[in-house]
Amino acid sequence: MSQAGAVAAAKSDKELIASAESAGPSSIAHDANVVAMTADGKMRTLRKGSNGWTCMPDYPDSPGNDPMCMDANAMDWNNAWMDHKPPSDKVGFMYMLKGGSDPSNTDPFATKPAKGMHWISTGPHVMVVGPAAKAMPGYVKGADPDTSKPYVMWAGTPYEHLMIPVK
Repeated sequence: MSQAGAVAAAKSDKELIASAESAGPSSIAHDANVVAMTADGKMRTLRKGSNGWTCMPDYPDSPGNDPMCMDANAMDWNNAWMDHKPPSDKVGFMYMLKGGSDPSNTDPFATKPAKGMHWISTGPHVMVVGPAAKAMPGYVKGADPDTSKPYVMWAGTPYEHLMIPVK
């Protein structure tokens, strides 16, 4: 993890929980499990939840504010992606109501934009992950999408998912 990740560890649990809760509707985020990544890449539980959802605070290694809230299936998908393992065939749903920034719309494991490219910044959005995204044709796929409209991120990979802006 970069120095930015180490700085995140200096934030209080209260600050991390507030960041995580900002990702989804309060009716979901308030009772969600809240976890944060530690400097060694493991997840630490900040608050035990009661509704089957998990929220994570902003990831400081990206330039944007990108906390997220996930249902259980999306959390499984997220864990598979982080562990470089095949995701399950379950459909999941995520909120990222603060927006997000990613180094690549085509490479799920990129840590910085490719030469000549830029961070993909998406405003507030929701995501559909799992096999449903592959079964929904007609959405834009490519390296530099118009993030104000629905598009597919990481097309053609096991982590392909639909990004749907909300405003």
